[in-house]
Amino acid sequence: MVIVDTTVWIDYLQAVNNPETDWLDAELDRQRLGLTDVILCEVLQGVRDDVVAKEVEQKLFKLEVFETGGVDLAREAARNYRTLRGRGHTVRKTIDCLIATFCIREQHSLLHRDRDFEPFEKFLELSVIHP
Repeated sequence: MVIVDTTVWIDYLQAVNNPETDWLDAELDRQRLGLTDVILCEVLQGVRDDVVAKEVEQKLFKLEVFETGGVDLAREAARNYRTLRGRGHTVRKTIDCLIATFCIREQHSLLHRDRDFEPFEKFLELSVIHP
């Protein structure tokens, strides 16, 4: 399973061409793709009106949406944050810690355009798609 991050969805929905959106477009019907509840939240927050939000939601719900909340994931994400900070890499967004930790724990790959995930890949074995 490949989890597609908010950074890629935003570009994809705005028809921005880059290696990640090209990969997503090519693999949308061929790969098993998904997203997390917090990615869904971030994407929908960026939509300006309810009509468009409903359309985006319908597109995204064609994929698997994982619920990521819970005490265990929160603890693991905080531990990963401390580990990376101890190695000199401070992750800027808590949501990125949750997404990366979820992917690591569930052994999913991640398609993204966000430098905050790079230390997770380098030090914590996050599997990343590099188109």
